[in-house]
Amino acid sequence: MACRGFEDAFAAVTNNQAHLAMIPVENSVMGRIADIHHILPESGLHIVGEHFQRVNHHLLAVRGATIEDLKSVESQLPALSQCRNFLQEHGFEQISSGDTAGAAKDVAERGDPTMAAIASSLAATIYGLEILASNIEDAEHNTTRFIIMSQEALIPDYGGGAVVTSLVFRVRNVPAALYKAMGGFATNGVNMTKLESYMLGGHFTATQFYADVEGHPEDPAVKLALEELGFYSREVKILGTYPAHPYRLEAAPPDEGD
Repeated sequence: MACRGFEDAFAAVTNNQAHLAMIPVENSVMGRIADIHHILPESGLHIVGEHFQRVNHHLLAVRGATIEDLKSVESQLPALSQCRNFLQEHGFEQISSGDTAGAAKDVAERGDPTMAAIASSLAATIYGLEILASNIEDAEHNTTRFIIMSQEALIPDYGGGAVVTSLVFRVRNVPAALYKAMGGFATNGVNMTKLESYMLGGHFTATQFYADVEGHPEDPAVKLALEELGFYSREVKILGTYPAHPYRLEAAPPDEGD
């Protein structure tokens, strides 16, 4: 179901127009996807899964066009950024679009051999475009992590396999509050794989944190860590507990000394 933006995707699930929403939250090249962590806590939805997608970008143009013909390339801003080296090498004018598939559709409709799009091979098939160059992304590890959102929480049974718990929290405005809040995870041996901060309401002194931890809230160690976090925080909100994607183990770097 096509949506103009992330807010529209969340709203589609909230209004029962869609059962699930699949939202990108971070990319191995660009880092955090802007605005997502502001929307998540207020959406009223629950994270029920995650997916890691290897991103391959292709240069698409109308049939018969060549790279030598091209003057401009259109795509979503993140895709343009992820192909920066290729674009600079050829000196193409870069045109920002709402999404990669939309850029491919636009190039197909214009029929201009001097214009190209950066999009997927599927977009080339759908819109009848020719792939002039494949896998033009700068980094071989270019991977995007998506979370799957639902109206209902689908919490896996405790002990049923590796899970991730995502949460947001605001620490109390006292010295060393964050340090003390994090102490519970260290002392209880709970691995935190992500911790990000972002400003709330335009106030430099109001900060909210987003965290991913390995483990189930019913695990005694995780439960103790969350209790200690709550003691030093003004608010703690669990966004979801869901199965850990196998990619986490495949992509994990070796520990120092291994």
